[in-house]
Amino acid sequence: MSLYAIGDLHLHFQSQLKAPGQLTDKVWKNHEARFRKSCASVVHENDTLVLVGDHSWGRNLAECEKDFEYILSLPGKKVLLRGNHDMFWDAKKTSALNTRFAGRLFFLQNNYFPYRDYALVGTKGYTFEGPFYLNRRRQITGWDEKEAEHAARLVERELERLRVSFEAAKHDGSGQSLTKTKYNCERQKVHNQKTMHSVDACPQENL
Repeated sequence: MSLYAIGDLHLHFQSQLKAPGQLTDKVWKNHEARFRKSCASVVHENDTLVLVGDHSWGRNLAECEKDFEYILSLPGKKVLLRGNHDMFWDAKKTSALNTRFAGRLFFLQNNYFPYRDYALVGTKGYTFEGPFYLNRRRQITGWDEKEAEHAARLVERELERLRVSFEAAKHDGSGQSLTKTKYNCERQKVHNQKTMHSVDACPQENL
């Protein structure tokens, strides 16, 4: 029962491609077939595969139909985290998605997914990316304060979504959680909710 995590599949079997680099960069050439082959050689049916966002370029579910067929064809239990490019996934429609794909896919937001003795929680997250002001030496001398305030509000929103997820897991008796975010998902934390103590942990394997 291994746990694997990877993101940014950026599937576009039906939708209009929004990243021209996917058409020209070598890393994207036949990436769907190569990823499917990699999964088949590593992930087993009783494993959990967490896809940490940017699943499809589709703007709605109709444009994502074949992308979901591809994801469903991958081995393991599939858990999806919402990414910044997932236009098909409105945050208020997570429950509807889980109802529609019940037993086949799990959409992770404001909830949790049971994995061994842990509750798997996650959210998109956010990070401030500027604009930054540089001097002639390319050193940062300041930044756009309005954008920074906006970013702070988004970070607080994402933190609240995590709080809701932690509380749901705690209510159901889970003492430990694995946290994943779309942004900066490399470093994970294992949280012991009884003491609110956290330690670094990387139990997942990246494909």
